[in-house]
Amino acid sequence: MMEEDLTQRLRQADPATGLRAVGALRRLAERVEATHVKAAREAGWSWEQIGDALGVSRQSVHVKYGKKGVTDV
Repeated sequence: MMEEDLTQRLRQADPATGLRAVGALRRLAERVEATHVKAAREAGWSWEQIGDALGVSRQSVHVKYGKKGVTDV
């Protein structure tokens, strides 16, 4: 689907439907991120490498995933 088509369809959508979709996408993105952070740590990646790949600081990734341990992700 073209970006313009998607934008037009989103503008016409019911706000409640759109907001539920945004929430579902955020939850999905969090699960995908957690899965890949865990895989990266198991592969020996440093927090800095993971942060670089995500476009955030190593500290922010470590705060989010380091304390609870990647096995808990």
